[in-house]
Amino acid sequence: MRRIKMIKFDELQEFNKDLKQLLKKYRTLNDDLEVVKQDLRDEPKENPPFSFRIDNLGLETCVIKVKKIACKSLKGRGVNSGLRLIYAYFTSEQRITFVELYHKNEKEQEDRERIFKHFV
Repeated sequence: MRRIKMIKFDELQEFNKDLKQLLKKYRTLNDDLEVVKQDLRDEPKENPPFSFRIDNLGLETCVIKVKKIACKSLKGRGVNSGLRLIYAYFTSEQRITFVELYHKNEKEQEDRERIFKHFV
């Protein structure tokens, strides 16, 4: 029998705004994020090629970008939906904070200002 890790999830207020905006375009996003949470319970750290630690931030906090998110609203694309999820993982607290959610066609990279604002 597999032991389920008790990881707590929370999100920044800005993340909720991102999600609300994207839900207009991708109606299945809440369900898709639940699948991502299940995966993160199994492997909360970076897991290439699906997720990578964002380097050169100069932070103690582990900030990770998930590049492979399956979205049911984008049928036939599989995990190559173009959606990106940025989260901070706090090992000692077994907690993940969702920082940002965006589509790669709408934004080139993560909002580093947002990351610094909350985790410096």
